[in-house]
Amino acid sequence: MNESRDVSRRRFLKTVAAGAAMLSPLDLARAAAEASHRPERSTQMKGTASAKKTGRMPVLFVGHGSPMNVIEDNRWSRGFAALRELVPTPRAILSVSAHWYINGTCLTGNARPRTIHDFGGFPDALYEIQYPARGEVDLAKRVRQLLGEERTALDEQWGLDHGTWCVLRWMFPDASIPVIQLSIDRGLGIQGHHELARSLAELRHEGVLILGSGNVVHNLRDAFQRMRRGTFETPGWAGRFDESVKQALLEHDTKSLLSLATETDDGRLAHPTPDHWLPLLYAQAVTDEEDSIRFPMEGFDLGSISMRNVLFG
Repeated sequence: MNESRDVSRRRFLKTVAAGAAMLSPLDLARAAAEASHRPERSTQMKGTASAKKTGRMPVLFVGHGSPMNVIEDNRWSRGFAALRELVPTPRAILSVSAHWYINGTCLTGNARPRTIHDFGGFPDALYEIQYPARGEVDLAKRVRQLLGEERTALDEQWGLDHGTWCVLRWMFPDASIPVIQLSIDRGLGIQGHHELARSLAELRHEGVLILGSGNVVHNLRDAFQRMRRGTFETPGWAGRFDESVKQALLEHDTKSLLSLATETDDGRLAHPTPDHWLPLLYAQAVTDEEDSIRFPMEGFDLGSISMRNVLFG
């Protein structure tokens, strides 16, 4: 990044931080896009993953962070691009994004899902980006069958939000793979989400890549305060929670994983709202103890946004 671009980014951070002081908690939950990028640390795993001999696709959880990652060449965007070397090319992708958090369980049922720019206050270049992946109505109907048609609806109004396309534009830039999205029902409890997601495991045998997109730690209020102060160190509670999640995943400890965000002090700080936490549970729910657990990228953006990626299988 050249000096002039760095200065512009710093000015953008200050503008966002100043505006954050007037946001309500609900506004903060909706304003994930306002967090710009500043990496603290990251690690990137080298190598190529392949489907198991059983033919099962691996599963991904990606910490997507700021929409700015889609137009910046940084550690996070390079990490997203590297993921395509770690998974077999899927026939289709089912994405569970933190940014389709609604009342009810819905699936995108449009043949040409629109690119949703669900954020504000960013450079014009970000709004010009399109991710023209086609949908797959037959797959949406198949997923609806697995989840239960009585509880699931097809939605032709939604499309691909930035939790999905900001990652996939780096992974599969030609947009040649069909993509559908599954909403997150805010009316379900943690256990209900996990049980619902377990119904999707069969898709791994059908060439479908299940992608959860959120963040292991996502406290925007804290991140905005750090922007205003110009200090980006990771607070103790964020580091501890991120490490606790890592250990629960490595140990295949589902019981602990399901309780971390709601039943621990660190978890409540890490996730004032559950929208960015739940996609990880959807990803983990379709795995079992035979799946290896790897972390292609880890680190914190703005101190309180974990950018940890998880590869299952």
